[in-house]
Amino acid sequence: MRIRTFLLLGASVVCLSMQAETQNEGIQDTTQMSEVVVTGTRNATDVRHLPLTVTSISNEKLNENYRSSVLPTVTEQTPGLFSTSRGVLGYGVSTGAAGSMMVRGVGSGAQLLVLIDGQPQYAGLMGHPIPDVYQTLMTEKVEVVRGPASLLYGSNAMAGVVNIVTRQMNEDGCKTNIRLQGGSYGTFQADGVNRFRKGKFSTVVGAQYMRTDGHRPNSNFEQFGGYAKIGYDFSEHWKAVADANLTHFNASNPGPVYAPLVDNDSKITRGLASISLSNGYQNTSGTLRAYYDWGHHNIDDGYNLGGTPKTALYKHDDYIAGITWYQSAHFFEGNTVTVGLDWQHFGGSAWNADKQTGAKTYLVKDEDGNLVENQHADEVGTYIDFRQDICKWLTVDAGLRVDWHSVVGTELIPQGGLAFHPTRNADIKALVSKGFRNPIIREMYMFPPATTDLKPERMMNYELAYTQRIAGKVHIGANIFYIKGENLINTVRVDGRPRNVNTGDFENWGLEFSADYTINRHWSVDGNYSYLRMQTPITGAPEGKLYFGGKYHNDKWTATAGVQNISGLYITAGDNPQKENFTLLNASVSYRALPWLTLFAKGENLLAEQYQTYDGFFMPKATFMGGASFEF
Repeated sequence: MRIRTFLLLGASVVCLSMQAETQNEGIQDTTQMSEVVVTGTRNATDVRHLPLTVTSISNEKLNENYRSSVLPTVTEQTPGLFSTSRGVLGYGVSTGAAGSMMVRGVGSGAQLLVLIDGQPQYAGLMGHPIPDVYQTLMTEKVEVVRGPASLLYGSNAMAGVVNIVTRQMNEDGCKTNIRLQGGSYGTFQADGVNRFRKGKFSTVVGAQYMRTDGHRPNSNFEQFGGYAKIGYDFSEHWKAVADANLTHFNASNPGPVYAPLVDNDSKITRGLASISLSNGYQNTSGTLRAYYDWGHHNIDDGYNLGGTPKTALYKHDDYIAGITWYQSAHFFEGNTVTVGLDWQHFGGSAWNADKQTGAKTYLVKDEDGNLVENQHADEVGTYIDFRQDICKWLTVDAGLRVDWHSVVGTELIPQGGLAFHPTRNADIKALVSKGFRNPIIREMYMFPPATTDLKPERMMNYELAYTQRIAGKVHIGANIFYIKGENLINTVRVDGRPRNVNTGDFENWGLEFSADYTINRHWSVDGNYSYLRMQTPITGAPEGKLYFGGKYHNDKWTATAGVQNISGLYITAGDNPQKENFTLLNASVSYRALPWLTLFAKGENLLAEQYQTYDGFFMPKATFMGGASFEF
């Protein structure tokens, strides 16, 4: 029945394409530029020629509401994606951590891969992203692949990919942006970025600091960090880039309202660095990158009111070292072949440290179940992707990845799709893709449920999409998808003891729509909607998600407003699920007082909704911030 529904909806999309083009026949698109993305194919490509569904969010859009983190804007702008929150600032890690991202009802744990300039970014032991690292100050744009991207990016890209493309400086000169703001609950934020280029040499340097008392007792948060990138163009064909990012945050977790915690404090330091060499010619381009991602976590698990403080701290050091290489070539007209190779070595050490003596009790096991100081794994993947344009109205894409894991073994990942261009302003896409996730170190070697004979989680994604551009002012997108997954890793009791086993499966299908309209040089609106039907509901995934926003801009004033409605968000799942429904109104206004000075004010949750996205962690009601932005 669901397959039949999927096909009927697909037929409706095709009819919609033909009808829209007939109605708009003769309208010339003179201003619409082709959107170029890098995430769906590694190299810069016109999104029209990719069968994947990609959402691209610009630096301008990310900065409209003066947010320090990219996640709230990415959640608003991406149909089918939702991320949890727990307070005014900060997402945290460990117990009570938010920032979990779901795409089409998939993404819990390590099923959604976050990249920074194509570099995987997650904790080497636990496998999950670290959302407090994803700061607006360092971001040029964000690209989201909605659906499996395992062909190019391997494990953890099962649900999709969020790629943060860092700031750039493409013309000679020096530009500096500094932003200061403060407001509700003693919240203060400061960030700045300097971009410089002279001839072949360029730099981007940024720093940020933020803190808040939090809207609940024991929910204070403080973070500081910096980012630096240095580039050198050896010639018009070759360039090198080195970058580094360091973030430290102190986060207090108040616990759920029905079981408050005391002294549940985390001190987290995350760092990453990479160096890359890129080439670009008329018929070939590629990149070789080496990277290292590391973290040190120091956590006091705290205790309930009236309870006893913990006698030990949880600590761990984790790392990911990797090399990634790809090269694309055009062998004849309309043809692109991309080959690539990825290698990762990841792992780390975890222990309990006695608060009085500092004595260590290690928490990671080896294959025989003995506690050891360090555990690691290796993963190697190689892939080929073939894309061919046929007669300017059809693009065929097919690829295969072979992925090898030092514990799990070998996995094959196929992908195939079509992009049909019935007119130059309309596209119809069809995609069949496989996503997978290898078990992580924690699931295989840490804590009582650890099991070494786990298999990869797998899913197949079937998708049909349609896009339409009208007169360079309107862009409309719609797609339908069907997902079937198996081998999900769950913790169950075996012979009376908890154990991680491959017992889960799921079946999801849904619809996604997006549209934006540039009314004139002063006014623009945009919106999106997604509906998700889950056979097996999971927490952090809403059934319905609607966003509508508008912007007014003239020489001095800019005003934005956005309404987001979330319906059927699963706070708890299982036999007695708990759902949440809420509507958020956010707005901002700014005034350019001087060529180098902009004053702004913003409000979030202006309807004062009492809601939660994470069980027991109610978000604050209306909050307000104001500040100044300096540009010189």
